[in-house]
Amino acid sequence: MPAFAANLTMNYPELEFLERFDAAARDGFRGVEFLFPYAFDRQDLSTRVRGNDLHVALFNAPPGDWDRGERGLAALPGREEEFRRTIGTALEYSQALGNSRLHVMAGLRDAEIPHEKQMETYLRNIEYAASQAQSIGLTIVLEAINTRNMPGYFLNYQEETKAVCDLVRADNVQIQFDLYHAQIMQGDLAVRLETLFGSIGHIQAASVPDRHEPDEGEVNYPYLFALLDRLGYRGWIGCEYNPRASTSEGLDWLRPWRGATAVTP
Repeated sequence: MPAFAANLTMNYPELEFLERFDAAARDGFRGVEFLFPYAFDRQDLSTRVRGNDLHVALFNAPPGDWDRGERGLAALPGREEEFRRTIGTALEYSQALGNSRLHVMAGLRDAEIPHEKQMETYLRNIEYAASQAQSIGLTIVLEAINTRNMPGYFLNYQEETKAVCDLVRADNVQIQFDLYHAQIMQGDLAVRLETLFGSIGHIQAASVPDRHEPDEGEVNYPYLFALLDRLGYRGWIGCEYNPRASTSEGLDWLRPWRGATAVTP
């Protein structure tokens, strides 16, 4: 049975961030994910997680200066020391929150730097992140992001991400397969899920094209969720969508799976 994690960055926008943990638990979520926890004290977050009997499925390593347009540091030559510091910070939060997955963002392509140089930097940095994460049993996940929502992002296609995982050759580096991004860039979601399944460490879902609840639009989500069951997926599916109205009022789609818990080694 699919297990869904509320994305507390995008879900429950009417509430303060720390209050969203309580709301997700009330609505039957057993897991949560979010982008960046670093504006909050680790122990305050941990108290919310434990007090609501929640599992933190995933969050992102620090991405650089988000407000100035940076979208990750891993593929940026010359920023290696800063990247290593951000991984240290992320692991401190992981030890407090017990998440099983850490998304490391690549960053944007730089037209003044050869793609090969950016890729070399990216591979070295992901190898470093994986080696550091290994000691606490944490899996690094890498995501392809569509060019409409994030123009210029370094990875856009699922097969690119799989190639990076293969080149790094670390057991704890896997794909973060966002069905919304994949549909916009490529489609053919069922075949890609089956083909790449052995390398997928986390999944996210939202309607296409509007990025709302996964019960409308051009993607047949009940079919894909059933396929993931048949394939034996036991991880979390992150609800990385913007609710049409109130998050709680829009959760009728979740009823068949409410309260399910993932198994994420």
